[in-house]
Amino acid sequence: MSNEKIHRENGTEPLPRMAPLHVPWKRRLQTAAVLFWGIEPALFVCAFLFLAAIPVFWPLAIAYVIWLYMDKAPIQGGRRREAVRNWSYWNYFADYFPTTITKQVDLDPSKNYVFGYHPHGIISVGAIATFASEGNGFSQQFPGIVPSLMTLASNFKIPFHREYILALGMCDVSRQSCKAVLKSGPGRSIAIVIGGAAESLNARPGVMDLTLKKRLGFVKIALETGSSLVPVINFGENDLYEQVKNDDGSWLRKLQTKTQHLAGFTLPLFHGRGIFNYDIGLLPHRRPMHVVFGEPIDPPNTVTEENKDQIVREMHDKYMQNLKALYDRYKDKYAPDRVKELEFVA
Repeated sequence: MSNEKIHRENGTEPLPRMAPLHVPWKRRLQTAAVLFWGIEPALFVCAFLFLAAIPVFWPLAIAYVIWLYMDKAPIQGGRRREAVRNWSYWNYFADYFPTTITKQVDLDPSKNYVFGYHPHGIISVGAIATFASEGNGFSQQFPGIVPSLMTLASNFKIPFHREYILALGMCDVSRQSCKAVLKSGPGRSIAIVIGGAAESLNARPGVMDLTLKKRLGFVKIALETGSSLVPVINFGENDLYEQVKNDDGSWLRKLQTKTQHLAGFTLPLFHGRGIFNYDIGLLPHRRPMHVVFGEPIDPPNTVTEENKDQIVREMHDKYMQNLKALYDRYKDKYAPDRVKELEFVA
């Protein structure tokens, strides 16, 4: 049990509990890596605004904005740069929690895969470590598989930040983009955080409430491209932040749901830890994440317009069954402090 957890349970320190002055240099680098990840979009926006405020740079700024809106890379497979994905920075990022990968079987690099990632958590930190970088050693675990983490199109409207996430292999989560990646060659695969913004409102420690019952789009994409479905569970994603109570029917939940419908994203009220304390701040807690990959579900060889809908439902049912079985197999090992079992809530 960590010192942080012991102090929290015994109440031996007043809140907020401050971090000690003498911290190993490696841990400081890990914290710095996660801090940079959190503030990076704002830093890039500030850099762009600074350049835009200097008249001599206006032609470049205008040209960049025009190119930003015309560039089709986010829906055409991105601009992946392995050097960026392999920065040693990502090792510090993944080791902060730390994050590990457990797999059921090896994956055939001659096939394509749709990785369904669960749960969304507050910010899907584990998905970044696993699919958008090599901090978690994905390519060593699955040689020949080239994943792209899919995200909202709005992220590609942020100046400079978009170039950074494109280099990490991230792409727009639209149907067109997903199919373009999967059809670009053997081994090319996508990772989708299935629950989306709606699921983030259920993210709290010890809970695994998944929004999946009506999510059929990722199954249709897999079927249309001949790709296999792979369920992925992160035991620990929901433990990284504490969320303000927002039960169904509460005024806060209604406001958050309304925001999601209008803006396409929602605003969970949460907190983690700070740079110099363990209780107040927006950094995720140092709690382990164990990313478990299930066995692939292969699509049938013959699909017609008449049986397509039925096959989608059958594959979706099997996916949910396999996901539940995967959870049951590892819950006692990786989630011994859970407060409830996995539940499909919507």
